[in-house]
Amino acid sequence: MLFRYSEVFRTLLAVADLALITGAWFAAYVLRFNTGLPAPLGIPPAIQYVYPLAVILPLFLGLFGSHGLYEARRMDSTLGEAVGVLRATATGILLMVAISFFARSYYYSRLAVGLFAVLAPLAVIAFRSFIRFGLRRARRRGFNLRYVLVVGSGPLAASVAERIRHRPDSGLRLIGAVSSGLVGASVEGADVIGGTSDLKRILREHRVDQVIIALSRHESELFEKVVVELADEVVNVKIVPDLLHGFRLCSSIESLDGIPVIGLQETALFGWAALGKRSFDLVASTSALVLLSPLLGLIGLAIYASSGAPVLYRQTRMGHDGRVFEMLKFRSMKRGAEASGPGWTKPSDPRRTRLGRHLRKFNLDELPQLVNVVRGEMSLVGPRPEQPSYIDAFRREVPGYMLRHKVRAGITGWAQVHGWRGDTSIHERVEHDLYYIQQWSFWLDVRILLMTLSRRASPEDS
Repeated sequence: MLFRYSEVFRTLLAVADLALITGAWFAAYVLRFNTGLPAPLGIPPAIQYVYPLAVILPLFLGLFGSHGLYEARRMDSTLGEAVGVLRATATGILLMVAISFFARSYYYSRLAVGLFAVLAPLAVIAFRSFIRFGLRRARRRGFNLRYVLVVGSGPLAASVAERIRHRPDSGLRLIGAVSSGLVGASVEGADVIGGTSDLKRILREHRVDQVIIALSRHESELFEKVVVELADEVVNVKIVPDLLHGFRLCSSIESLDGIPVIGLQETALFGWAALGKRSFDLVASTSALVLLSPLLGLIGLAIYASSGAPVLYRQTRMGHDGRVFEMLKFRSMKRGAEASGPGWTKPSDPRRTRLGRHLRKFNLDELPQLVNVVRGEMSLVGPRPEQPSYIDAFRREVPGYMLRHKVRAGITGWAQVHGWRGDTSIHERVEHDLYYIQQWSFWLDVRILLMTLSRRASPEDS
């Protein structure tokens, strides 16, 4: 019966969407032609704007459905639903423009279509936000609830139980957990009320609307048994796969001709996020090079006058996607300092020049890397690039080490501002680098840059 009510709700939501889209279309017509705006070609009869609805309404209904806007979204945020509406309406507007271009039977006002492109998503988002607000209040008061049974007792089941328990507005209520050999224990506040062999009895004795199978890897042998037990039950079954065990980055799902394919080592830096970060890097590094050019020139002259050429030191480093590039620095060591091979800089390192000690103390030797940023080889913020000669050893010693190359290397980074630089723990550096990649945001970059500017470099910096 619950699922029938859900179907009724989805139908009513679709009817409301169609009404809102129709209203937005006619509101766009009124705003364009009945508010005194110039209309050089005259005011078309309203009936001319009725005919397109035969295409617009089924088009938008199909797009809303394909974007999952009629699926149960109890745990989704208002922002997540709003993004789905914006994507669906943007696609609909583009298709409308394409259809009108090829039809050519009648030309509709571009301003009217533009107004519709604004009004339609605003109306749908506002209405759905109002409905969502009302449903959340009702669920907090005990209405419109769904009772959930979690299968599993490991970290994955605990994570599911915790999320449900902390979202009372979702209307999901945990009646307990099912696991072998742990009856009487609890999983994040949910009592274990039976083993997997008791599933049928539990479903008979309790009201269960949904079973969530959240078996961790060490419980994987129970999966087939649970599925068999639930095969002839009418309860709604969902599976939370334990796919991220041992993986350090984000996941993504795409379709391979209808087959779901899950990416396990993705980053948040793709699409507009990557373009925004690169644009910021380019503008900021170019501006810094222009503003600091007198200082760069003076440092270059001072190095040449004190220890001769070369002024710049070029060192091979590994960057984004494992690509090798030449990282630039002002030379702070004596010529031939690495004749016996590369190595970490030590406190009071005798290889440093007198001027080099001051350059390294204030990070001034790193300034030429702004050129690497302009070239696209580096970013202002990211994991510090390492010499290829060290990488083979590090990747064997530190799990997940190579994942830090999923983003551009940085002049500064989360590890560096926390003191993990130079000849310090590689494990800690990797942990901080992976945290940065997982949690990346523009504001995190700004925070790291401000932290970098507020501290001095140590003489052991690499």
